[in-house]
Amino acid sequence: MSIRVQQVSKLFGQQKAVQQLSFQINPGEIVGFLGPNGAGKSTTLKMITGYLPPTEGEIWVNGLSIRQHPQRIRQLIGYLPEHNPLYLDLYVHEYLMLAGGFYGMRGRVLADRVKEMIAACGLTREQNKKIEALSKGYRQRVGLAQALMHDPPVLILDEPTSGLDPNQIMDIRTLIRTVSQDKTVIFSTHIMQEVEALCQRVLIIHQGNLVADQPLADLLHDRKGHRWITLDFRETVQAAFLEVLPFVREVKQLSDHRIAVRAEYHPELPAPLFEFAASHGLTLLRVEQEENSLESVFRILTQNGRP
Repeated sequence: MSIRVQQVSKLFGQQKAVQQLSFQINPGEIVGFLGPNGAGKSTTLKMITGYLPPTEGEIWVNGLSIRQHPQRIRQLIGYLPEHNPLYLDLYVHEYLMLAGGFYGMRGRVLADRVKEMIAACGLTREQNKKIEALSKGYRQRVGLAQALMHDPPVLILDEPTSGLDPNQIMDIRTLIRTVSQDKTVIFSTHIMQEVEALCQRVLIIHQGNLVADQPLADLLHDRKGHRWITLDFRETVQAAFLEVLPFVREVKQLSDHRIAVRAEYHPELPAPLFEFAASHGLTLLRVEQEENSLESVFRILTQNGRP
């Protein structure tokens, strides 16, 4: 397997940013890593790349332990951090020559690889410009080019389309799809369309815990014909109380007064829910039905409350 994360936790003082996280990513997979701000996504990616040591647990990349072989693992990974740190006063080709040199590339091999990455990442017209003169979209292309300079088998992208306009997002999406062939890719994003367009599998993290790990098709198929319905009660209600309803397939406690249920299609919904509440002396204040989409699944799994 390309990446294996086993029972990994990360503490910053008394705060647990990641809690007992376990997953594995197989060679050639493109995996979307989702979660709200502060969920632990960037922390997890930094631990996989070796930039942060885990407090507990183990991480392997291509069978190598991050604790025992940190330098070797850095050779196996191409990493585009969230804020894409670049040397703004360097020219594009100059910066890529520098990046290749960090990986031990020299002479004709380095020069040829720089030309190859400039062409692959659509930077031919910008190669003789200083990075500070580039738009954010082209700076992201430069960041992706440096991540690919040493032709790594594993590519880790942290919010690669953050802050880009729709046209730039489409360009970067196409670029990722093109350059990631035959590579294992994990990338974090807040844009659900990115995941649906690029990913075979989805990991969702909430409050440092993994709350979903499924192929994208399965994650949506599980809910095909079903609806997530959010219920707001005046009184305190326990999620288990609603599990007796015959058309309810899953229940999630969002707060003392707020419950989400995944229900089979019922032509009279939400009437049976109001009837059930009234028959048990409860006041149902609001019923909200979610669309059957990745966004709705994400919202339900990452709302405040127990993960």
